[in-house]
Amino acid sequence: MFKQLFVLTSMNIQTLPQRLGTSSVIVIGIAGVVAVLVSLLAMAAGFRHTLADSGRDDRVIILRAGSDAELNSSLTRADIDTISNAPGLRKDPGGKALLSNEIITVANVPKMDTATDANVTLRGVGNTVAAVRPELKIIEGRMFQPAVRELIAGTGAAKQFRGLTTGSVLRLRNADWIVTGIFTSNGDVHESELFADADTVRSAIERITYSSAIGLLTSSAEFAAFKDFITTDPQLKVEVQREHDYYAQQSSGLTKTINIIGNTVAVIMAIGAMFGALNSMYSAVAARGLEIATLRAIGFGGVPILLSVMIESLVLSLIGGIIGASLAWLFFNGHSVSTLGGAFAQVVFQLTVTRTLIVTGIIWACLIGLLGGFFPALRAARVPVAEALRAA
Repeated sequence: MFKQLFVLTSMNIQTLPQRLGTSSVIVIGIAGVVAVLVSLLAMAAGFRHTLADSGRDDRVIILRAGSDAELNSSLTRADIDTISNAPGLRKDPGGKALLSNEIITVANVPKMDTATDANVTLRGVGNTVAAVRPELKIIEGRMFQPAVRELIAGTGAAKQFRGLTTGSVLRLRNADWIVTGIFTSNGDVHESELFADADTVRSAIERITYSSAIGLLTSSAEFAAFKDFITTDPQLKVEVQREHDYYAQQSSGLTKTINIIGNTVAVIMAIGAMFGALNSMYSAVAARGLEIATLRAIGFGGVPILLSVMIESLVLSLIGGIIGASLAWLFFNGHSVSTLGGAFAQVVFQLTVTRTLIVTGIIWACLIGLLGGFFPALRAARVPVAEALRAA
């Protein structure tokens, strides 16, 4: 049986160029399914990498109790002073707690491609930000100065929005702000933001409180003790999360939605591709009716014929899957896009075509090929020899 299977499979593969038309229908259809599936899931992977992978386990974010995001949180100067005395916070050489009192608001900045205004997060940060966020690196220009209307822009924001080049003047909140530099932060969500001095931002938006406090712990093991201290302090009404957990929570809803949409679209397209494979394989089997009947007549079994037709369908599907995954990687991997994040501001992220997504797309292709090839293969194996010869 295995010898017959090898002979039949080799013959089927060698004659594929003679059936280029019907074969290409399967390849192109499945390539389209895989390309769409992988590109949509790459969007979810990129967004998850940018938002959910932001932060460190030894860095915490403190919000007002009951707040689910920084935008609707409020902390007073007294709150910040109390938090800075909590045990477990890392200290600078001068003995000052590494705690950045921060405030966020949204600013209208025109998009690069459409020139229409979009919400961009303007984050006011404390003067300890460089120590609290050591991953922040100025790659162009210089750091902003406190007490003046200066800001630095993340690389993601600079690529997606206009007027964010070093030295440019941005009109925000009825005042001119000078962009003094561009920064990176390991590809996290903050590269979609604008950073400025916290007290200057507070003054510009006429607000007396801060949105959050970001603290760097001496180690991640100190989290429980730190949380217990400030959440049991009667002077404070706050909630504490690891920064990593906070951003994972902020990204979960959109990531889940993208995954659902991607898989739904892929299933619909896969059904269409499967019917295309069915029609193509039925046509291929019908066109080779005399050949299959002759093989059956000279002693080839039904099982080798069934398996050889399924292998042919699987090979064509595999080719389509590889082509589709390659196209998704070529055109979408690393492509920057933006969407609304948890604070109703634009988050810039890159589509990420991972190995896992490529393997997932190819597995989908193989399943479509197997399902699309099974019934034509079954027909080829079960049709009586005499009937097949008369039909031919």
